[in-house]
Amino acid sequence: MKRLLGILILVLPAATVLAEEGMWTLDHFPTTQIQETYGVKIDDAWLARVQRATTRIEGGCTGSFVSPDGLVLTNSHCVVGCVSQISSAENNVEEEGFLAKNRSEEVQCESEQLSTLVETEDITAQVMDAIEGKGEVEANEIRKQTLTRLEQACEEASTGRSTGKLSCERVSLYNGGQYFLYKYKRYDDVRLVFFPEWPIAVFGGDPDNFNFPRYCLDMSFLRAYENGEPAKTPDYLTWRAEGAKEGELVFVSGHPGATERQLTVAELKTLRDVSLPHYLMRYAELRGRYIQYGKTGEEPYRIVHEPLLRTENGIKVRRNELRALLDDELFARKIAEENRLREAVAADPKLEARYGSAWDEIAAAEAAYLTFRDEYLFLEAAVAFNGSLFNYARSLVRAAEERQKPNEDRLREYTEAALPQLRQRTLANRPIYPDLEELRLSYSLDKLREYLGPDSPYVKKVLGQVSPDTLAHALVAGTRLGDAGYREKLWDGGLAAIGASQDPMILFARKIDPDARAYRKRYEDEVEAPEQQASERIAEARFAIEGTSNYPDATFTLRVSFGSVKGWEEKGEMVTPFTTVGGIFPRVTGDDPFRLPASWLEAKPRLDPDTRFNFVSTTDITGGNSGSPIIDRQGNLVGLAFDGNIHAIAGAYWFDESVNRTVSVHPAVMLEALEKVYKADHLIEELSAK
Repeated sequence: MKRLLGILILVLPAATVLAEEGMWTLDHFPTTQIQETYGVKIDDAWLARVQRATTRIEGGCTGSFVSPDGLVLTNSHCVVGCVSQISSAENNVEEEGFLAKNRSEEVQCESEQLSTLVETEDITAQVMDAIEGKGEVEANEIRKQTLTRLEQACEEASTGRSTGKLSCERVSLYNGGQYFLYKYKRYDDVRLVFFPEWPIAVFGGDPDNFNFPRYCLDMSFLRAYENGEPAKTPDYLTWRAEGAKEGELVFVSGHPGATERQLTVAELKTLRDVSLPHYLMRYAELRGRYIQYGKTGEEPYRIVHEPLLRTENGIKVRRNELRALLDDELFARKIAEENRLREAVAADPKLEARYGSAWDEIAAAEAAYLTFRDEYLFLEAAVAFNGSLFNYARSLVRAAEERQKPNEDRLREYTEAALPQLRQRTLANRPIYPDLEELRLSYSLDKLREYLGPDSPYVKKVLGQVSPDTLAHALVAGTRLGDAGYREKLWDGGLAAIGASQDPMILFARKIDPDARAYRKRYEDEVEAPEQQASERIAEARFAIEGTSNYPDATFTLRVSFGSVKGWEEKGEMVTPFTTVGGIFPRVTGDDPFRLPASWLEAKPRLDPDTRFNFVSTTDITGGNSGSPIIDRQGNLVGLAFDGNIHAIAGAYWFDESVNRTVSVHPAVMLEALEKVYKADHLIEELSAK
């Protein structure tokens, strides 16, 4: 950043940020803008409390502490992985729901981990100093080594703190314009407390997904434990049962996964023309295979339910992201924004000399990527090797090899900071369903052959003289990796155990690993390195011209957005911001996805039809915000985010305040259901703690 000190901040030529646009970091929150626009003062104490009350659910969601004893509110779809792990043909928790009547009945989710952000540290200067004057490939290596070294030093320095040892993660903001260490308190003992029946959690299913009006009780409770006892969490959100009024200012605190609003036009074109169409073609076919498998019996239907849900959701997201990028008017806006920035750079000879070529360098790297994209995608990104069993094999093989290296020289996923979570995820005792594993692996091997062609040396190396179906069956039937105890022996045994193993899936992972690593290295040198360096320069140019008045793209790190409870106009008709309990029953058909569980049908006479159910707000969110609390100006919980409307999907690239909406569960229906449907008085009492 010292290179920016001598650069004059110019007049802002770019379009100003919309009033309610932005996923803001807490150290750069627009408090002045909010006070001027809404007359609401958000101070540091408010932000600090919200930070400590918000949890990240590793794997892609958010939660919030809602009691002083570690109780966490999140979405049902964020814990369905845990639920599927504790379900069986005899005990279908997804269908029947779950309620721990006391804390001794709370069930551990072995693979779940919660994290709460404690503090952040700006390390931009250290990183920039380390790569100053280096070529792009060398700089890429040194950047990674520096970040790993700083990350490790951060964790070592946190030992002995009152909060316990912290987990440190390196974070890049503004596409490399800034680097931070984010320091987290981890909870790796997470237990399920409450999960409503799946039909009410996702009522309306895929037809209603990303639409409104909605009637989903997409809520669940987890509890964080420390040393076998419920965690003490004095900073928690109190509930405001009546929720927010129409037009009221509200905030979303959470961990938006990734946005791409600052990508170059060249990068967006790759997404539009190649990546998104490729994804949709592959996953549309996989979805069909899942559906067909689910029709073969009740148990296959239960087993495939969770992966089918994820696949259908991914398809709808990617389809609408593609639709957004195919919108000529909106894409022209991105081109105009980039041109304004480039013209401002070109107008200053010093800026032009330093930054002018950065966009062309990214375009060249994108073109280079397309020459080996399929090989990289199928081999290193493991698109050809779909399934939990192969994921275990690769993690075990690479962990054994990477742990022999100095920490700074390891692949990012295997550094000392990353290993605890990887170990927990790899060794968690989760059910493995061989038929589903075969389906996933044979399908992806078939795609390998289809896209690379039968004459590809990699296809020949992977398949040899057998078909995808035959190879998938042999690997799945022969492996012992479904046994968590066996995986633990391989993990603990390290390189010697992996080298001695004759497990066919381990042998398979070892066989393909050199080629996969080679394509990873090629990607890092020919695409990642030039793009990273060029992106850092574009970020510097943006800072020089616009200052830091804008927010960075989402990175699955803590952000707060703001907006108001408000409907929108759709095809000439106004969409009201609230639904009520009375609206759900006319939509019931008795068949999925418009089926209500028996508990709700039985409780219908007791439910108040005017109780608010779901609502929408203009807050700016994206994937990763699932489970985020909706908070009022006093810091009370007034809702639970679980979705966006169909227009919000385009929020990956731009935000339109007129139509983008967050869809949330209203606190009134959550309390109504806990009391009148589930008779969970003990949870209501805990939520009322002051």
